[in-house]
Amino acid sequence: MAEQAPQENARQFIVQRIYTKDISFETPNSPAVFRQEWKPTHDLNLNTRVNKLADDTFEVVLAVTVTTKIGDMTAFLVEAQQAGIFSVAGFAENELGPLLGAYCPNILFPYAREVVSDLVTKGSFPQLVLQPVNFDALFAQHQQQAAVQREGGDGATREH
Repeated sequence: MAEQAPQENARQFIVQRIYTKDISFETPNSPAVFRQEWKPTHDLNLNTRVNKLADDTFEVVLAVTVTTKIGDMTAFLVEAQQAGIFSVAGFAENELGPLLGAYCPNILFPYAREVVSDLVTKGSFPQLVLQPVNFDALFAQHQQQAAVQREGGDGATREH
């Protein structure tokens, strides 16, 4: 059996590195917050950005911000930027958006979840476990909103 020559346009996806780019943990109302009954509300904010480093190499940064309050009092604020360097080759231009905007954040999220959980625990608060996130749905929603903005519409369905 003859060896097959590698395809010139073969798809390649490589995780080169995953790292914590920036972290912050604040407890602006400690120690008073520790005397409150622990019935928190959590606000989760996610954001991603992509930086092109070379022809086929990208840095993807997943920013996670969690604000936890007891009533009107902020118990803690956690901000973590989890990043990765990814090599992608052989993908069509229309495939790069979902790959970098949804697939890579899916890879980064467990690392960010661990960073957030560790910081909260080290701050002497009960463990906080972030629930899974459907980045594919978030990416699709973002694309839809961007399309509506490009058309200058309000998102209402129009008949042609």
